[in-house]
Amino acid sequence: MRVLVLFAHPVETSFQAALHSRVVETLTSGGHEVDDCDLYAEGFDPRLTRAERLAYHDLAADRSPVQEYIDRLQAAQALVLVFPVWNFGYPAILKGFFDRVFLPGVAFRMENGKVRPSLGNLKRTAAVVTYGGSRMRAFLLGDAPRKQVTRVLRAQTLGAPQDYLALYDLNRASADKRAAFLQHIQAVMESFK
Repeated sequence: MRVLVLFAHPVETSFQAALHSRVVETLTSGGHEVDDCDLYAEGFDPRLTRAERLAYHDLAADRSPVQEYIDRLQAAQALVLVFPVWNFGYPAILKGFFDRVFLPGVAFRMENGKVRPSLGNLKRTAAVVTYGGSRMRAFLLGDAPRKQVTRVLRAQTLGAPQDYLALYDLNRASADKRAAFLQHIQAVMESFK
């Protein structure tokens, strides 16, 4: 299976980087073709320009600034997001990726004023996420990243099977808890088919 891994963390020594490495290594050793997209390492610009916003619904508009990423998304059969939740939201670089790449005609299309999914090429999705705060705190604040992944992404992929793998309260997580989460991530990635 061709798997696009989107990684959004700027520090190569972070626990999130260890999760990213485990995801890529496990998928690769499982025989999958992995397109490892490290948004920071690739220098992805998350800023939606004025011209891009004005042409957002124009399917014939020049998409050359992000065409490479559109092609990678459309070539994938699975998508794995690896990111931390900061301030109870996506890192800006990942939010910018969604704003600039998950466009009309790419992630969805409009038919008679209704949104229809366009990412039927994705047969499975997963998110590997860490939160600094507790699950209860995230819940009380709406847990927007979880909802966006489990609802919006699911709708865009025609309901493809999905895993939302979250480690809450990372700031106080013991070494044993972190190791157990790494093992859990590995087990889920080994189940990708």
